[in-house]
Amino acid sequence: MQLVIISGRSGSGKSIALQALEDLGYYAIDNLPAMLLSSLVDELQRDATRRSSSAVSIDARNLPDALERFPSLLADLQARGIQCQVVYLTAESKILLERYSATRRRHPLTRDSQMTLAEAIDSEEGTLAEILDLADLIIDTSRLSVHELRGRICEQVAQHRDQQMTLTFESFGFKGGVPLDADTVFDARCLPNPYWDPRLRQSTGRDPEIIEFLEGYEDVDRLACDIIDWLTRWLPAYQASHRSYMTVAIGCTGGQHRSVYLAERLARHFATHHPGVRLRHRELGIHTAISQPDASGQQGR
Repeated sequence: MQLVIISGRSGSGKSIALQALEDLGYYAIDNLPAMLLSSLVDELQRDATRRSSSAVSIDARNLPDALERFPSLLADLQARGIQCQVVYLTAESKILLERYSATRRRHPLTRDSQMTLAEAIDSEEGTLAEILDLADLIIDTSRLSVHELRGRICEQVAQHRDQQMTLTFESFGFKGGVPLDADTVFDARCLPNPYWDPRLRQSTGRDPEIIEFLEGYEDVDRLACDIIDWLTRWLPAYQASHRSYMTVAIGCTGGQHRSVYLAERLARHFATHHPGVRLRHRELGIHTAISQPDASGQQGR
């Protein structure tokens, strides 16, 4: 039996994620009290028509004691052989504030307290700390549309194969902030910047002229090789710790040139021997899978 637990900050898109799974055939329950997890599983196992895939939403609307006991509740389910996947959605506080201001909805933590909306948003992640610490997948929805979030849930949750770690390489610009869902971050701002050449400014790290520019510097190759060596050494340890997902973020100033080139190069390298590699360019709005080379040595996207 597969059980997906959706959690995260209010306003980050949990309802959209749950609805996406329901549309894919999951038996979905919103706002489940955490203490009822075990009873729910018992009931689902008695009902063969709902046994294969279910999804529940557990968030800050739970009682604090129930959230504190979440680690032991999850451990009990896993000990019973239940395949549990914890997905945590988050977003930048300023984005959440804008979303609540636009919809005029009340934040769950403001209903029975004197907290302002900003205070409730800032304190909620502490309330959900026990779940965040156990999350298999963290998704930053700050810059995702509804359709993009649904796509991420379909690709990274519904299509995820057990015992296989999904490896995502993400380029970004530091001026837009570090991605909240990054597990490891590498800084490429020390490399030569094509932006200062007016002829290259409008191109990206996917274009031949930028690739030629960057590959003309030994430091670019050194940094790429160092990152490859580090990941090659430590990825087996992450996999051995039963991680289902790992996001490697590479940043430069604007997220257009150096980080894009490196993310592309790293994704192609690891796709040759690691199934489940994905590539995301945050500032370019590109998110795709990287396929393994075919028999002719060609690699697709």
